[in-house]
Amino acid sequence: MRRLFSASFVYLLTGVLSGLFYREFTKLHDFPEGSFTQLGLAHTHLLTLGFIVLLVVLALDKLFGLSGSRLFGWFFWLYNAGVVLTSAMLIWHGSLTVLGQDAGKAVAGIAGTGHILLTAGMILLLVALGRAIGRDRAASGARADTAIVEQ
Repeated sequence: MRRLFSASFVYLLTGVLSGLFYREFTKLHDFPEGSFTQLGLAHTHLLTLGFIVLLVVLALDKLFGLSGSRLFGWFFWLYNAGVVLTSAMLIWHGSLTVLGQDAGKAVAGIAGTGHILLTAGMILLLVALGRAIGRDRAASGARADTAIVEQ
């Protein structure tokens, strides 16, 4: 659980700092206000996928003990690799856009890989959660059976 909290906190800081970078970098280079750049998307990806999602996962871990699962370890590393890779490509592409340069197809391909890692991580999380819910339901049923027998 500590690892989830720490990662969430790091994403909060990087999300806020990426928003600051977005604002100041576009001003510094006289980028037209209201024009699209991926820098704003990096800010929201880091805050939503990093900070908020990991806080929700932290609550689920508290309820169901997910972090004890081997699948959870895979989720944690794949998901975080996806968030970092996707956000880094958004910052790279957005910075190139502000500088008036072409990002090329490699940036989109790497960002796509980040999204694939995010998807794989979320699937692993849902499988681990489903198993934990099943264990919890089985344990609740066993406790109910024991209570009936004791009466």
